[in-house]
Amino acid sequence: MTESANLEILLDVPVEVSVQLGSCHLPMRDVLNLAVGSVVQLDKVADAPVDLQVNSKLIARGEVVVVDNRFGIKITELLAAG
Repeated sequence: MTESANLEILLDVPVEVSVQLGSCHLPMRDVLNLAVGSVVQLDKVADAPVDLQVNSKLIARGEVVVVDNRFGIKITELLAAG
């Protein structure tokens, strides 16, 4: 079996892709007080790039876009492997 054929086997393996918009630390008291309409302030500014992760590994950064009334990510930077 050639190296190309070996790689072909992996191309349909599902992976988890996630985007991290930001994060914050809250005391449990504040978490328990969250309700519909609560706003949680994140550590990133609104126009900062978001992180794109595949299986929890950071692979790219991009900007949030809206396509057909759904959120998406426009990739602006691919990160080097390693």
